[in-house]
Amino acid sequence: MEQEFMIGGKLCRIERLLGHGKGGYSYLAIWDGRETVLKQIHHEPCSYYTFGDKIAAESNDYRRLKNAGIRIPEMLVLDTERERILKEYIRGRTIFALVRDGEDVSPYIAEVREMAEQARGSGLNIDYFPTNFVVQDGHIWYVDYECNNYMEEWNFENWGIKYWSRTPEFEEYLRTHQDS
Repeated sequence: MEQEFMIGGKLCRIERLLGHGKGGYSYLAIWDGRETVLKQIHHEPCSYYTFGDKIAAESNDYRRLKNAGIRIPEMLVLDTERERILKEYIRGRTIFALVRDGEDVSPYIAEVREMAEQARGSGLNIDYFPTNFVVQDGHIWYVDYECNNYMEEWNFENWGIKYWSRTPEFEEYLRTHQDS
């Protein structure tokens, strides 16, 4: 990926890689004088998830999450041609990092359960994996735009909560993802 380019009519400069998920690479970027996140969609295979048009799905999911009242970063630019999304940067530590480092995440469980209820009320599940939640000013933000139609097996209580403490599932993830 180039280090500087135009997006939304303004210069964007990549600072560093933030993470790599099943849908794309996220970078910390400077755009219009402020820190942002640039997500570059990728088309790498994923054995456990089937994608259609990823950029259209991100845009649609963003609207669904906003309508559900989920606390998410603002989408600033959608570049469908280059399959890039520029969004607000939420500064803070992820729930994943807090759990990994042995810190207490119990103050955030009520908030994620509230988000889960908002999502369910709109017929949605969000991806409850703890890398998708950032703590800023004492509140959690869902920083991914992925959502799916509600299915009980993938809700917070049946799936997500397994990764919000040092459970066997969390420990297995750490063993198989040494770079986490």
